[in-house]
Amino acid sequence: MTLTPPEASVIEVDVRRALAEDIGDGDLTARLLPPEQRCEAEIITRNDMVLCGRDWADACFRALDPSVTIEWLHADGARLSADTRLCRIEGAARGIVSAERSALNFLQTLSGTATTTRRYADALAHSKTRVLDTRKTLPGLRMAQKYAVRCGGGMNHRVGLFDAILIKENHIAAAGSIAAVIANARKIAGKYMVEVEVESLHEFDSALAAGARPHHAR
Repeated sequence: MTLTPPEASVIEVDVRRALAEDIGDGDLTARLLPPEQRCEAEIITRNDMVLCGRDWADACFRALDPSVTIEWLHADGARLSADTRLCRIEGAARGIVSAERSALNFLQTLSGTATTTRRYADALAHSKTRVLDTRKTLPGLRMAQKYAVRCGGGMNHRVGLFDAILIKENHIAAAGSIAAVIANARKIAGKYMVEVEVESLHEFDSALAAGARPHHAR
């Protein structure tokens, strides 16, 4: 399983939006610090966790101080115990204090996703069942959270509504039956995966009768 993060351009958009939201026209409190002042900082986890989000944190600090030095002590996907040092940072004090909250927000959110995913992945490790993600992501952070799922040992499902057909109860109700909606899906599916969710053994049998087959994770 690859742990390659999204493209740098995707991360840059996430970070630019976060910093603009937090800093706006300028960090008023950071102005209390001399512009030439430099400082050192560390990020330490308070809980057991699976680390995720290094690239987003890096981008936050570097956006405000391109000369900042960041030394990570652990990789994304690493299982860490409470009180573990994650990284050391050295740079302009104003830049570090202004970027800190956005950087931590990314680390906490993505590490939280990775940590929760790992808990379920570990519970299923003895079986053939795999943890898949959904579209229920924070708006604007879908690719980030899907990367976090991979860091936690899960597998990515469809990215959005555009790369697979997933038939759910609302589609079945609108089409009139499972057989009808599966027939319609076959007409337009082409290269795209078609899946149908069922809520009972009766619906399962109906889907099989309409030509659906159980899906096995790769």
